[in-house]
Amino acid sequence: MDKIFLNELKVETVIGIWEWERKIRQTVVIDLEMSADIAKAAATDSVEDTLNYKLVAKRIQAFVSESSFQLVETLAERIAGIIRDEFDVLWVKVRVNKVGAIRGARDVGILIERGEKAD
Repeated sequence: MDKIFLNELKVETVIGIWEWERKIRQTVVIDLEMSADIAKAAATDSVEDTLNYKLVAKRIQAFVSESSFQLVETLAERIAGIIRDEFDVLWVKVRVNKVGAIRGARDVGILIERGEKAD
């Protein structure tokens, strides 16, 4: 299985369970790995034959910036769903990092994998 990745996509959103968090925008950092068969794209050298990571990034940025979830778990699950449903990706790994959420820790977040991982 080939993978296309996108790392450190930074987006401001409303995220958190505390009242003060619901009143501000915080930065989340998103890392993605997505299954893709790139053989055809490699042969044709055409973006139409691959998973267009620019379109994925723009869609996820738009979704996350407009969202307002309490849990990073929910945000990660919704991101995975969008990628699988709208971009016809069979397997995706989503990491959502809520920078600065825990004092003394560089970052904290969630890492999920959804779909069937092909060999």
